[in-house]
Amino acid sequence: MPGIDPVDLTARLVRCASVTPENDGALEILEELLGTAGFECSWANRGGIKNLFARWGAKGNTKCFGFNGHTDVVPIGNEADWSMPPFGAEIKDGVMYGRGTTDMKSGVAAFAAAAVDFVQNTPPDGSIVIAITGDEEGEATDGTTALLEYMAQNGERMDVCLVGEPTCPDTMGQMMKIGRRGSMTAWFTVTGTQGHSAYPHRANNPLPAMMRLMDQLASHQLDTGTDHFDASTLAVVTVDTGNTATNVIPAKCQGAVNIRFNDSHSGASLSALLEKEIALVRDAFGVEIEMRIKISGESFITPPGALSDLVAASVAAETGVTPELSTTGGTSDARFIKSHCPVVEFGLVGQSMHQVDEHVSVAQIHQLKAIYGRVLKDYFA
Repeated sequence: MPGIDPVDLTARLVRCASVTPENDGALEILEELLGTAGFECSWANRGGIKNLFARWGAKGNTKCFGFNGHTDVVPIGNEADWSMPPFGAEIKDGVMYGRGTTDMKSGVAAFAAAAVDFVQNTPPDGSIVIAITGDEEGEATDGTTALLEYMAQNGERMDVCLVGEPTCPDTMGQMMKIGRRGSMTAWFTVTGTQGHSAYPHRANNPLPAMMRLMDQLASHQLDTGTDHFDASTLAVVTVDTGNTATNVIPAKCQGAVNIRFNDSHSGASLSALLEKEIALVRDAFGVEIEMRIKISGESFITPPGALSDLVAASVAAETGVTPELSTTGGTSDARFIKSHCPVVEFGLVGQSMHQVDEHVSVAQIHQLKAIYGRVLKDYFA
């Protein structure tokens, strides 16, 4: 393949054991590559996390295309379960193995290689921004948000952005993301009165109250879906007392739910719904209920239009497949970028991400670079 080899670049990145929040040299590899190609590179580090910002072209150019991705990866789990070294980037039968091969060092390598080749072969009338974080798989508090803060403070901007997360469920080109569901978790602590299980009338058992609350929440239909989103979901994820004595009614019980919600809700509206359900149970059982909420991201949608058309046409040209426009899956850093500029996501098949023996087809890495290169060519045409 001409130009920068995205497979070799992927392998170099995979060999960096950049388990969140470690970097292990991954971003420095990209800084050297991009800097040599004429990108102006800066660091937007925060909270002990390294984040790389790179721009080719003059600041404030009339057209600026952005790429976003991450080089941090999830832990490998039990290394003995891996049939290949988790940070070896070994290739067998046309497949590269290693943590981060799919999510998402191959995507970062593909768009970095495509951008370098593009600016060196056909310098565009405009600018290209590459923003790469080392804090996506963790709490994501000092990653892309820090990059966006850096951009705001330094007069940097993107007109549109493509996030290189793996988006295809089964086959290359199958799906792109034009939005994501919101995500929030609520933790509950129900407090009653401890007592002997032989004399329940002398206690106030928090467990029936917790069960009622969880049943009411799990049975509640949040909605039936919207134009671009499936129905919102609420999952009970834990109920725990820590009580090992069968002759004791515990004083407290904890539980939690996770909600994935569409654009008919907000974190605030769902928080109000939870408060209402809590009040009903509190009054019915005479217990105290405390709630703690974490909103990981609001739902968002980039309406189908110029950006999604551009990416879909490039995918179809290189794969022969027209991607479905989807909002399924979990959260991504696109939830932060959506307030800065229109954003969509497209990347590889993600079947093995976060799994033991995570792997990627070498041919797909080359294909993804070609797609990203075509996106840039057509955007600046």
